[in-house]
Amino acid sequence: MKRLAITLLALSAPALADQSPLPFNLGGAFELTDQTGALRTQIDPAGHPQLLFFGYANCREICSAALPMMAQVADAVAEQGITVTPVMITVDPARDTVDTLGPALIQHHTGFVGLTGTPEQLQVAYDAFQIETEEVFFDPEFGPVYAHGSFLYLLDAQGKLLTLVPPVVTPEAAAGIVVKYTQGQS
Repeated sequence: MKRLAITLLALSAPALADQSPLPFNLGGAFELTDQTGALRTQIDPAGHPQLLFFGYANCREICSAALPMMAQVADAVAEQGITVTPVMITVDPARDTVDTLGPALIQHHTGFVGLTGTPEQLQVAYDAFQIETEEVFFDPEFGPVYAHGSFLYLLDAQGKLLTLVPPVVTPEAAAGIVVKYTQGQS
């Protein structure tokens, strides 16, 4: 432990600023297509912090809880003067296309951004956030069902990871986390 403290003290302030706030490295650059067909990167074009989730728009499992919670958090922090953009990167690009993302996500929040892309483009984002996906079974009514991450990633406007929001907290608790990390950024 003493060696770790000495090593950290030896780092310059700029080097510390580049370090992840977590004990592991997450986040990074990606370029995907949003529900309007526009290219979008990890940087929010409107300059707002972002609440990022990896899932799929028509998921009946985890996403059906995470997407509404993201909308509730966006509305709750807006009441405190903070604009946060809810963003979902698909794990099911066959179903989450430019044409289908918008109508599915607008049911949750008008500010939702849905991102899709080629398997190669999506893999860049998955790798940056250490997301693994796996088809676990095929539902005859809804199609493939995927196992995927359930954390929400709070990013600043430049796409830098600020913190993780656990999926088991209440929308009020999640909003408190977002406010704590984004005050003065919106």
